[in-house]
Amino acid sequence: MTPHRARRALRALRAPGVRMGVLALLLAVVACAGLLAGRGVTPGGVRAVLLGTADDPTAEHIVLQLRLPRLLVALVAGACLGVAGLVLQSALRNPLAGPEVTGVTPGAVLGAVTATGLGLAGWDSPAAVVVAACLGGFAGAGLLWLLTGRDRGDPERTAVYGVLVSAVLAGLTAVVLLVAPGELGSVVQWLIGSTEGRVWQHWNLLWPWALLWGAAAWLLAGPLTLLRCGDEQASAAGLARGRGRGAALVCAVALTAGAVSAVGALGFVGLLVPHLALAVFGADLRVTLPGAALLGAVVVAGADAAAQLLSRLLSSALDADRLTLPVGALTTCVGAGLLLAVARRRADER
Repeated sequence: MTPHRARRALRALRAPGVRMGVLALLLAVVACAGLLAGRGVTPGGVRAVLLGTADDPTAEHIVLQLRLPRLLVALVAGACLGVAGLVLQSALRNPLAGPEVTGVTPGAVLGAVTATGLGLAGWDSPAAVVVAACLGGFAGAGLLWLLTGRDRGDPERTAVYGVLVSAVLAGLTAVVLLVAPGELGSVVQWLIGSTEGRVWQHWNLLWPWALLWGAAAWLLAGPLTLLRCGDEQASAAGLARGRGRGAALVCAVALTAGAVSAVGALGFVGLLVPHLALAVFGADLRVTLPGAALLGAVVVAGADAAAQLLSRLLSSALDADRLTLPVGALTTCVGAGLLLAVARRRADER
């Protein structure tokens, strides 16, 4: 290949449409891996079920009623968290303002756990959980908003207050579990994050919610881009900062609550995916918001496939058939490692 053709190929790869296409292809690969990685049915059996040539009712039930809805819920929950994280970081002008450390995710978990402890909701009643998670998420975000006061424009102070609010909400969740210890088994999945047992009922509730609030977030791409530039620039462009930031926070909380109600608290997805989306797609949020949705879906579905595969390997090695690795444990460990690597790299650059 000549240097001229090489430069043309590189310019083509930099086009947002090409990057979206590559990401969509990666999403298809991850989805196939998620369908093939589970237990109970061989890859050949999965292929036969999808092609309609299977004659095993058990295999059809596992693939169509368990694996497929689990995959779809993982994809949409990841998309919700990716978009919510980017909206929060843009609205607050804080690169550390993920749902996990701004009180949104801990508040949503607290709402879901409290509703379960009171008998108002449960892991098998996603509609009630969404309402409870939304109320908790808004409460957590509102508490951070009140505490920061005039320091909302200071990223470091906002990050510190966010960690404190998240710690307080996590402590309240622990108190609820102590008061109602019998509910521990039903809420531990919310605390860690898991796609185990996700069925069509969860999917049917999650996708309209995600579509509604995802579209609302995309419509806010213009105001969010101005807010990322700073309050003075946003005001000079005629943006009502309070209304724009408030609408963005409502979208972020709603998207996070929907994801939490479906899969629990998946650590570091909403914090790290926006950074990756900005690095890949740039600062134009009209493109980067859909990119963050795709990246979030790839990350969560890929982590779920890896968790299923690791569960199979660990079960075989330890001779424990019921051993299951929650996807939230994997995202938390990997995300913490990546965040530490980024922090050390920036420290070395200084």
